[in-house]
Amino acid sequence: MGRVARGSNYFMKKSWYKLSTAFELALSSIMAHKLRSFLTLLGVIIGVSSVVLVGAAIEGLGNYANQTTSKAFGSESFLIAQIANVGKMTRKERAEKLRVNKEIRPEDLAYLRATTGDQMLYSPYRNKIEDVKYKEQTFENASIIGTAAVLPEIREVITTEGRFFTEQEEQNRQFVCIIGTDIVDKFFETGSPIGKSLIIRGYSFLIVGVQEKLGNAGGRSQDVSVYIPDAAFTRIIGPARSLSIFARPRPETGLTLEQGLDITRSALRTRLKTRPGKPDNFDFLTPDSIRAFIDQILGVIGAVIVPVTMISLIVGGIVIMNIMLVSVTERTREIGIRKSLGARQGDILLQFLIEAVFLSVMGGLMGLGVGYAAAKGLSIAFGVDLEVTPFYVFLSVFVSSTVGVVSGWYPARIAARLDPVSYTHLRAHETKANLVCRLLLE
Repeated sequence: MGRVARGSNYFMKKSWYKLSTAFELALSSIMAHKLRSFLTLLGVIIGVSSVVLVGAAIEGLGNYANQTTSKAFGSESFLIAQIANVGKMTRKERAEKLRVNKEIRPEDLAYLRATTGDQMLYSPYRNKIEDVKYKEQTFENASIIGTAAVLPEIREVITTEGRFFTEQEEQNRQFVCIIGTDIVDKFFETGSPIGKSLIIRGYSFLIVGVQEKLGNAGGRSQDVSVYIPDAAFTRIIGPARSLSIFARPRPETGLTLEQGLDITRSALRTRLKTRPGKPDNFDFLTPDSIRAFIDQILGVIGAVIVPVTMISLIVGGIVIMNIMLVSVTERTREIGIRKSLGARQGDILLQFLIEAVFLSVMGGLMGLGVGYAAAKGLSIAFGVDLEVTPFYVFLSVFVSSTVGVVSGWYPARIAARLDPVSYTHLRAHETKANLVCRLLLE
């Protein structure tokens, strides 16, 4: 047992000595050519920083989209409509839905309130693009929304100034409104808009509140909204042929979104006389379906863009390989001396492989720092949250290390297979130490 233990210790010490020696030789070679080493690192730095930055942008975009969806749609609400769909539909798909699905009428909303109103909150939601005016100024393409006073309890409609309209104002069909920040910036650069009046289709609406800023979604600003009571919407726009309904379980019931959706679907299937076993003849949309669509889009973007950015890592690997081949050519004498002193092919292979891996890993770490700093700088400059996630950190470092191994293997094998320097022509009485000095000085 003692011999086995001593043999094991000897093997470990020998392996550690070989590894540390190879690392020291690789590091000294890199330090001896600082500019060349930095230029070699540059390709890997650019590649890794690009991957990290693109990954941070994708994650930041996803977080922003989810936050915007939560503000605009609500986290516990769902939408019922004749057609409720995320993404684009073909003309054929839309025509099929219009043929199969029933129109959601005000009578259907009244039925839902009468049968399930003790458990659910419902609000109509109608939308019309119109110009609005204030004195002599015009705001084009505002989104006029007819809804109920209960909407802020269903969705996250938050007012930063003033209030939302009340149930009494809704029942009395009063012309009151809540406006978005883009309209405020257009008409009321100084002073408060509360108490002022907007003109919509020739009707004067009293401003009672300002909605918090939401930002953009889908390339369109969400801060161009004008919320008015549904009864007032019907009066100025006309009766609804088909409307959308926002709903959520009443908080005091303790029902989940899925349970509330089941209650509403069951009642509406009864109302629309949907046969048992048949699919719903109406559409519904939940926050999860919107998030799934967003994740799908971002997944496609990541699948296309991330491999493209990794091309620069491949280029960096090619640069490392070329530099290492040049280094092998330049250091033929050094390799021969080491072999003549007893170094094996594995020792030479390990030295050059460590040098290539060290270059790529250092480039990866530096690229990671550059990408992280760029993501934070862009976040501050543009007011967006670019999040550097562990996945993209691991991906970039793993790929850069792999690039180092792959690009360094071929030059290392060439170096390992070089013939040792012949010294038989030297005088026989020269010692090995004199031989080394003579060869180094030649």
